[in-house]
Parts: sequence; structure tokens; C-alpha cells
Amino acid sequence: MQDIDRNAYHFTTRWRFEGTCEEVSALLEDTARIAHWWPSVYNRVSIVREGGEHSLGKIVDIETKGLLPYTLRWHYEVTEVHYPNGSTLVASGDLDGAGRWQIDQDGQNVNVAYDWRVRANHPFIRRFGWLMRPLFAANHNWTMRDGERGMRRELERLHSGSPSTSSG
Repeated sequence: MQDIDRNAYHFTTRWRFEGTCEEVSALLEDTARIAHWWPSVYNRVSIVREGGEHSLGKIVDIETKGLLPYTLRWHYEVTEVHYPNGSTLVASGDLDGAGRWQIDQDGQNVNVAYDWRVRANHPFIRRFGWLMRPLFAANHNWTMRDGERGMRRELERLHSGSPSTSSG
């Protein structure tokens, strides 16, 4: 019988926007602004080390939340960049694992996929994962839908020429 890691999670999220790969990449790369367009999820973003071209090597400490009553504290390093078609990050802290953004142009639209493979180290998730796994997955999905809404608003502002502001 195979031993299943009950604290391992794998999520794939897909978004589609009107715009360009370069626009989406710029929004994801601008870590200092992500909390402005995704404020319901990103509590704190602190850049520990600026990366090189297109954020390669950047290290960021963050606190994230969702609908459930806990905050995740973790950091990530951008380990690969395939500008403007995506990047890979390695996470550690309350979440250990890797995330990969894939960004592809499709005519006037951009298809975005995020593959997130992590192991939860947060005490609440580890303790109740056996019981609440579907709720943790729903919480992740809610946060990603909220990110999609925020990015869509930012792209619409960019296309309309309006200044970027905090979402509400």
C-alpha cells in the first residue's frame, strides 16, 4: 500500500484575459504591487532580495490568507524565468514546494496557467488536513479566483489608460 502524504496539495489554475503575455508577466513580476490588486489574499509582501532580469533570483517574504481563519507565512525564490511566458518559484515556510506560471498568447488573449505543488507545514492545516482537506482546497480556489478578478481589473485599467489603484 502506497503511503499518501496527507499534507501534500496540487492545484492547477487557469485564467484567460484580453491582453499580452508581457502585460501579465509585468503584473506578476511587480511583487511590490501585488497586494494592491490582490489585497484580500496578500497581507504583507516584503522583498528580501531583488532579483536580476525579470526577477530571476528574487526572494520575497509574504503573508497570505483566504476565507478560512489562518494566515500563511512563507517565502519564495524565483528560480526560473522564461520571459514573457512564465516563471517558476520555490516556496518554503508554512508551505514548501514549487509553483509554475505558464503564460501563452492566443490572438488578442492571454492564457495563464499556474501549477502549485506544495506541502503544508502550517500547524492548523497539518492538524486538521485529514478532516478539512476539501475546505482547504476550496479556500485555495477562492484565493485564485480573487487573483483572477484583481488581475482582470488591472489589465482593464491598463488598457483604458486609467491609473492603477487598490481594488475594492
